[in-house]
Order: sequence, then structure tokens, then C-alpha cells
Amino acid sequence: MGDFTALLADPAAWVALVTLVVMEVVLGIDNLVFISILSNKLPEASRDKARRIGISLALLMRLGLLSMLAFIVSLTKPVFELPITAPMGPLGHPVFDVAFSWRDLILIAGGLFLVWKATTEIHHTVDPDASDELLDKKGGGTIGFGAAIAQILALDIVFSIDSILTAVGMTNHLPIMMAAVIIAVAIMLVAAGPLARFIHDNPSIVMLALGFLLMIGATLIADGFGVHVPKGYIYAAMAFSGLVEGLNMASRTASRKKRAAGQDDKKTLH
Repeated sequence: MGDFTALLADPAAWVALVTLVVMEVVLGIDNLVFISILSNKLPEASRDKARRIGISLALLMRLGLLSMLAFIVSLTKPVFELPITAPMGPLGHPVFDVAFSWRDLILIAGGLFLVWKATTEIHHTVDPDASDELLDKKGGGTIGFGAAIAQILALDIVFSIDSILTAVGMTNHLPIMMAAVIIAVAIMLVAAGPLARFIHDNPSIVMLALGFLLMIGATLIADGFGVHVPKGYIYAAMAFSGLVEGLNMASRTASRKKRAAGQDDKKTLH
């Protein structure tokens, strides 16, 4: 109890908490976009329930993983090496070895799943034989409630391990990490509904979000193979794309208002 009180009185602990909350929220954007797209494929009555269950499972999973920090840290230890031969290598001998840990394998599997999922959804969206309504039943875009929860849970594992390993590198205090996870997940829970409705009401945003998932999946695969892409570049690209799409939406809204005003003027003249 004394250690916890001392932690509350330590300004550095509060700075670490705020930093971790911001980091968890930023890292959770990927997961939130995936949950929003997936839940929008369910019947409207089940969407909020699926989002709440998916995000709650993410919270329980992260708290459970935090209680097994020693095990999580051990996931970064290499389990096998893959010899890589360069095209110009002498007599085909391996030039270098790439070591893979369980974390790397989980990231690669999660990245492949995201690439497959995003590609499938993009195909459903642009398929000329599908319904005009995005993610409609006729386009093959609906799934069962259990399948949605299972897919959300699978991605929760990938994102949870990645965020926890990042948190471990920022602080050694378990209470701070747990508090940051709880606060960040609470923010995600509040933002999930509005984000999902916004994505559902704007088809162009759906395609943009699928493009984000495709890029995130490729980044996870690259990270699993030891090619680290700074997250700042990814989120900067996402923010820029979102800004451009926001300007396009504002332009389309202004054009519709202008056309509507022109039609009203014509009716008045007649």
C-alpha cells in the first residue's frame, strides 16, 4: 500500500501514465477501425453489442497479459532462424540468418490475416455483381455474430501483445500499465459507436479504412520479418489521407447544397 501511495505522489509516474494512455489510444486506432468495419457487417441490432464485447475482451486480454509479463517478454526470444540467401551469394550459401521469435510469428500471422481480410472486403466493395449498398448481404459482406467476435478476438491478441511490449519499454510499474490500459480501452469503448456509424454512413471512408488495414497488415508482416517501420510514418500517412478525404467530403457537401439552392431558385422563378 505504501508503494502505491508513493507512486501516486510521484510526478514521473503521472507523466508515464499520460504517455502510456496516449500511446495505447494511438495503437488502439488500428484495432478500433477493424472492429468498426467488422461490426458494421452485422445486423444493426447486434452492432453495439459486438463492439462492446470485442472491446471488453480486448481489455480482459490486455490485463491478463500484463499479469504474465515474464511470459510476454519471453516471446521476444528467438525460437528458430531462417537462412536467407542473396541472389549474388557465392555458390548459393546463406549470406545471413533471420531469427524469428513467437512475437514475430504472431505479428506475421496477424498481418497476413489483416491483408486477407482487407483484400476480401475491398473485393466485395468493388465487385460489379455485388449489391450497390456497401457491405450488403448480396455482396457477401455479412457475417455471423460468433464469427465477428472470433475475428475481433484474433486481432485483439496481435494488437495486445504489441502494445504491451511497447508499454514494458516505457515503465516498470505494473499499476501504471494497468491503469493506462483501462483508461485507453474506456476511451475506445466511448469512441467505437460514433466511429462505426461515421464509417457506415460514408462509403468512401470505408474504402479508406480498408486501405489503412491493408497498410497496417503489411507493416505487421514487415515488423515480423525484422523490418521495423516507425509507427509515426504510418499514422502521419493515415492522418493526411483522412484530411484529404475530409476535404473531399466537405466539397461534395458544398456542391450538393449549391445544386439544391439552384433548384430552389428555379422553382421560385417558375
